[in-house]
Amino acid sequence: MHSVETSIAGSRFRLTLAIALVSAAALAYQLLLMRWLAIVHWHPFAVMIISLALLGHGASGTWLSLWLRDRDVARDGPRFDAAFGACALAFAVSATLTPVVARAIPFNGLELVWNARQLLWLGALFLTLSVPFFFAAACFGLAFAFHGPRIPALYAADLCGAGVGALVALALGWWPLQNGLLAAAMCGVVAAMLVMRGRRPLIVAIAIGIALLALWPTRLLTPSPNEFKGLSKALLLPQARVLAERSAPHGWFTVLESRRVPLRHAPGQSLSYTGEPPPQLALYTDGDAMSVMLRDDGHVDARWLEAMTSALPYRMRTPDRVLVLGVGGGMEVLQALNLGARQVDAVEASAERLQWVRDVFAGYTGDLLRDRRVQAFHAEPRAFVRASPRTYDLIVLAGGESFASSGAGVQSASEQYALTVEALRDYLARLSPDGMIVATHWTKQPPRDELKFFATAVAALRERGAPDPARQLAAIRNWDASTWLIARSPMPRETVAALQRFAHRHDFDVVHAPGVRASAPQDRMHLLEPPYLFDGVQALLSPHARDYLRAYKFDIDPARDDRPYFGHFFRWHSLPELLRLRGQGGAVLLDSGYLLLVGALMLATALAVILVLLPLRALPRASDAGVSRERAGLYFIALGLAFLMIEIATLSRMTLLLGHPLLAANVALAGFLLCAGAGSAHAQRWLSRSDGSDAAIAARVAWAVRVIMFGLLWQFVVFVLLLEHAAAWPVTLRGLACLVGIAPLAFAMGIPFPLGLARLSRRAPAFVPWAWALNGCASVIAAILALLLAMALGLRTTLLIALALYVFAVWMWRGRVQMEEE
Repeated sequence: MHSVETSIAGSRFRLTLAIALVSAAALAYQLLLMRWLAIVHWHPFAVMIISLALLGHGASGTWLSLWLRDRDVARDGPRFDAAFGACALAFAVSATLTPVVARAIPFNGLELVWNARQLLWLGALFLTLSVPFFFAAACFGLAFAFHGPRIPALYAADLCGAGVGALVALALGWWPLQNGLLAAAMCGVVAAMLVMRGRRPLIVAIAIGIALLALWPTRLLTPSPNEFKGLSKALLLPQARVLAERSAPHGWFTVLESRRVPLRHAPGQSLSYTGEPPPQLALYTDGDAMSVMLRDDGHVDARWLEAMTSALPYRMRTPDRVLVLGVGGGMEVLQALNLGARQVDAVEASAERLQWVRDVFAGYTGDLLRDRRVQAFHAEPRAFVRASPRTYDLIVLAGGESFASSGAGVQSASEQYALTVEALRDYLARLSPDGMIVATHWTKQPPRDELKFFATAVAALRERGAPDPARQLAAIRNWDASTWLIARSPMPRETVAALQRFAHRHDFDVVHAPGVRASAPQDRMHLLEPPYLFDGVQALLSPHARDYLRAYKFDIDPARDDRPYFGHFFRWHSLPELLRLRGQGGAVLLDSGYLLLVGALMLATALAVILVLLPLRALPRASDAGVSRERAGLYFIALGLAFLMIEIATLSRMTLLLGHPLLAANVALAGFLLCAGAGSAHAQRWLSRSDGSDAAIAARVAWAVRVIMFGLLWQFVVFVLLLEHAAAWPVTLRGLACLVGIAPLAFAMGIPFPLGLARLSRRAPAFVPWAWALNGCASVIAAILALLLAMALGLRTTLLIALALYVFAVWMWRGRVQMEEE
């Protein structure tokens, strides 16, 4: 008897461990695929991975519902081990092959606005990338269907395993990306070995095949950047070659040299300058977002640094202490030193970029960051500003902070907390009385980022109590770029006069200067009609600024921490006009990143209906199973929408605190899933102590939703306190503090779903995968919908909508219980 109990306990432990292992592998694979897509395409494509994963979850639930509809779960129990092991092995094989197939799909998101066939390729990409998650979720669904009384415990293992997987993915980020994907796939093989009693030769063969792929020098799994990315285009130059590359959790970094066709990166350089910049090396992040390292052998003519619009603040008044936020390749640091700065603090969020400029390529850059006047810091720029006790005469928004939104269509879904109203207020607080902020943006027609930055600056000054922001703002432009200044105090006349002399000397146009009338067309060096930029600046400073913002063809409302999508410019009322202009080149004006998300939402919804919902019509009606299918379905759909919406919005808010979206994704998912797993384990213990009646479960679900309300309030308070007081903490401590902020919320969010499944497992066991499928279907939609809601309404509103969905789920449950009691 004792040996039988020991055997049962061992079998249960192996199943629990196998579920945790598959869940960890699937989550790690999901996060690594986010990085894979960010390299192959851009950030908005990486966001879709969450939806892809949940499409696989929903489809697997539907398949299991249909497969189990005519089966007796108790009688077919011995077949469970074989089915579970087969699905685990299928996950391992499909996870290995999926990137190879995905590379062959000719999808290019930038063509969506003029090539409808790209929607078909997007659908093919969706289906291909969701396959591994289909098999991973099938493992969980099988376990829930065959082990109904243990659902909360198994669900806890699923969530906790996924939380560990998020942390493992962070560690795997230091490996080459293809090796990390293969390591995640190998976990499926180990899970199959834990559960399956036979088929050992097959399992060993699959394991050997995956190991050989990891050791073999092949690039089948290596991500290849999109042909329109900067690195891909630069490699087309004759004799261009990659000098160095490195993988890290913050991205994939590449250094490129072009000897035959020299790189000449000099934003805003005057057309009247007849010299040329020194030789350069290009530094790319994820195949794009180029910055440059400049060769300095001690004999470089530095006059070219003065012939750019970004030199303006140094010629208005020479600053003693300069802060450069975003070192990149170091060009802004070099400019500050050559134009008179006595002390430069250089802040860089990426340790890899900083090491390359400071150490690896120090001989090429003339030991730029080792200059006695330079002090380099590895820190998140905005957190550094909030924590620093120093004041500066000039703060330069360099690198990604100034140019990250240059591809407006691509970066629309990217959080840019360095360019919000609150960020500019932080920077202004660190200026000396006569200090200034400077940022340079690429010129576009009609202007978008330039006017959005100006509107954000005006809002920041007004919120600081500036009576007339026009006296603290200035801007000049060249044909390709413009430079914008924000002063802490009104600019004196002599400073404005220096601005005019500098612009005249280099043939730049004055867009705005205190007390200076906007240039008439005949006085401008760079004529663009109509003069959107000049008119826009004047309108944003006028009493009718609100009307102008509302009527403008693009969204240039000030970016805020609640809506940190600085690169989002799309407006629906402009879409018909832009579509009519496609034949005249108007496609470049379409916010392709936003439209991609909308297209992905429509496609994900269609695929969820086809693959998840329609097949469920074959299931028996509610009267046959003793369950109100409509109310049960709405309950699980509301939970799927609410859980993902809170998770996505919280992930974005944590980006502000931790400084990088990929790091925030890992930490947030790990915290959410581990704490939700603890909540599910609590639900299992509660079920074992309670009578398990429908009324008792309904009361417990209502209690969990009340805790979720408290958890949202707790998260808001903790995040505000961290932003105010923890900016100087190491990122590890900030990450742990963030986990404290989300723990109560995530714990409570892990309770309603397993309790609902536990009730179904008693009343209608075959409907457990059905509920799993509905929840997955809702999550597919919520993953993208949450981001679109945050872009349109803000992160706080998105969280409130999710809370309302939880309340709706409680109402559905209570109504369901009352109806069935009657």
